[in-house]
Amino acid sequence: MPTTTTRPLAAVAAATGLVLAAACTAGSDQSGKGPASGEKQTIEVWHGWSAPHEVKAFQDAVAGFNQTHPNITVKLVNGQTDDRITNAIRGGNPPDVVSSFTTDSVGQWCKSGAWQNLSPYIAKSGLDLNQFPKAVRNYTEYKGIRCAMPLLADAYGLYYNKRLMKGEQPPKTMGELTALAKKLTVRSPDGTIKVAGFMPSVQYYEHQVQHLAPQFGVRWLTDDGRANFSGDPAFQAYLKWNKSLIDWYGYANVKKFLRSMGQEFESSNPFEKGRTAMAVDGEWRTKFIQKEAPGLDYGTAPVPVSDDRASAYGGGFVTGTVIGIPRGARHAPAAWEFVRYLTTDTGALVTFANALGNVPSTIPALSSPKLTLPPQFRTFLDVFRNPNSSTTPPTPNGNDYVVRFEKFTQEEWEPGKVSDLGQALKRLDGEVDDSLKLAGG
Repeated sequence: MPTTTTRPLAAVAAATGLVLAAACTAGSDQSGKGPASGEKQTIEVWHGWSAPHEVKAFQDAVAGFNQTHPNITVKLVNGQTDDRITNAIRGGNPPDVVSSFTTDSVGQWCKSGAWQNLSPYIAKSGLDLNQFPKAVRNYTEYKGIRCAMPLLADAYGLYYNKRLMKGEQPPKTMGELTALAKKLTVRSPDGTIKVAGFMPSVQYYEHQVQHLAPQFGVRWLTDDGRANFSGDPAFQAYLKWNKSLIDWYGYANVKKFLRSMGQEFESSNPFEKGRTAMAVDGEWRTKFIQKEAPGLDYGTAPVPVSDDRASAYGGGFVTGTVIGIPRGARHAPAAWEFVRYLTTDTGALVTFANALGNVPSTIPALSSPKLTLPPQFRTFLDVFRNPNSSTTPPTPNGNDYVVRFEKFTQEEWEPGKVSDLGQALKRLDGEVDDSLKLAGG
């Protein structure tokens, strides 16, 4: 989950997941074993946040647990990666609780048993999972096995620069977005893009395929878990929209603009500098703008949908941080009490969300009057709970299918190297299915 550290590349996340799936097969399952949760004990919790304000935010969120469970001492270990978690589980010496920024590996964790099945704990606690939006429930389980709980979440929306919009309202359909992007674009005489109304390329930060293609209604996988690129016309609709706007700019001009961009999580971000009028981004951008471009007059809205799906406007892509109990945890009952508290206590979630600028993951927390985020943040709370929001489905080899589609779009489609789109997508389906078979899918 993006905070003050750069978001890992999707390909890196996929590679990590493949290693995890192969590595987490050793050791015995100690599900539910360990001292009773009421006994005096210490649990060790690993998480990925590392910046001082992030570490403090986690500590503040945990403070309430210390008050309600004085017998349980929580040892927090920050800056932990998925690889370190994997190695600890494989070596038979895991912590009691682990947290990850990515949902891409949930399928692998659940299938391999690297993260324990939480269903017995949930049933015993009488926990109501309906307090989480449907998309959230989907990205924390795999084929009926719930091995993760949602912590904080990310939702994507459309940011727009009010000065550059010149009184125009944010678009609701891709047709409106395209027309407005052309109207707001400013070029030099040689075609160089000085201000992009909207940059459609997947190489523009958060304009990745998994954040934009869902607005066309794509179904990533078939009912039997196979690739669906050639079978779902929505993929072609997304790609043709992407290419038509790139061609209008001129591919060479797009590449020149992309090369001129700074880092995504720095003040040189083109949207913060007024070089893009509209951009798709996550809710955390509101926090960055507060710090890096406090004078920017901007608004937020849901990401537009394809013209044939106008009724679905309001939804968007959602994902988030997940937390669970690794196989071999020595204090599993106490670990569950901690996981349950951190993921369902409204006070803890609001404290965490306020500090990091992320979306709290329960419906009650979304409505908390104690949320102190900027008014533009409301869009992301609404997107997160919208029934039309979606996420990428888990598989035994993580987000490999997304990485392959992204690579195809970036390296073949956008440069104009594809002569037969239908055949190219069939080829891509075959490659994804072969990879899924190797992973046991």
